[in-house]
Amino acid sequence: MNVQMKPNQTVTYFIIKGISDDPELQAPIFVLVLLLYLIVLVGNMSLLLLVCLDSHLHTPMYFFLANLSVVDMMSSTVTLHKTLLTFITGDNTVAYLACMVQSYLFGSLSGHGLFILTAMSYDRYVAICRPLNYTIIMNYKVCLLLASFCWILGFIQVIPYICILLKISCYSSNEITHFFCDLAPFLEITCSDITLLIRLSSIQGVIVYAVIPFLFILTSYIFIITTILKIRSSIGRRKAFYTCSSHLTVIVLLYTTLLCQYAVPSNTLGSKKLFSLFNTAIVPLLNPLIYSLKNKDFKTAFRRRLNKCNVDILFLQKSMV
Repeated sequence: MNVQMKPNQTVTYFIIKGISDDPELQAPIFVLVLLLYLIVLVGNMSLLLLVCLDSHLHTPMYFFLANLSVVDMMSSTVTLHKTLLTFITGDNTVAYLACMVQSYLFGSLSGHGLFILTAMSYDRYVAICRPLNYTIIMNYKVCLLLASFCWILGFIQVIPYICILLKISCYSSNEITHFFCDLAPFLEITCSDITLLIRLSSIQGVIVYAVIPFLFILTSYIFIITTILKIRSSIGRRKAFYTCSSHLTVIVLLYTTLLCQYAVPSNTLGSKKLFSLFNTAIVPLLNPLIYSLKNKDFKTAFRRRLNKCNVDILFLQKSMV
């Protein structure tokens, strides 16, 4: 179904090659992707519902965590749905406009996830370095403003390179050697002058995705670590570090994955796809696990809701007798 394009010939659809070309691997890949996607949905949805239902979790940290769960579910849905649909329908084509929309949404959600984690680092800074003023500084309006800014900035910062991408009219092939419409595969098949697009995407990737969020997070944790070291009690130091350990774990995991995916040279497309799959499926899966397993408040809230459900079931059974 591959179409070899002539110079200056436009395309109306793209062919998504998928995670693997091996027919024997299609069924195992479908099962794996479906399992990962369902776990991402169940894990993040459970965390989101628990944060919404339990009043003890109505704090700034869990407010931002709920936003991160929404981003993780949307990001996994945007990137993995075509792999699942291709196996079910056998159709691996994507309309031109749909492919551009997918690329836009993936770029927006990737940026938004980093911005939310950056806002959470500021929340941890205030909680540890200025605990007496925490409720005043991190009030409802400030949290809502920070979250709104993250969402708006996430959707705006991708617009420039998407506009340039839409103006490209020449492709040497309509095959995308990936499992979703990312920017890098487009650069491999276009025969137009993409110098401006490469420069813009590089500047955006370095400044918007890497330098600014990383420097802000690093600065916050420098102040946090300095404050923790000043605590005389060893128990107090452990308690203060514990409050930001989950967030720090997620930060290290995410930046390590992004470094492997974009900064480290790769000789094979398979390894690029593997890092992309890890970033779009494994990381959103690990986020709720890290915050739930390492957080006493979350585990206490989960047991509290579970006990309430058991009480409601017993009451319903007795009323039916």
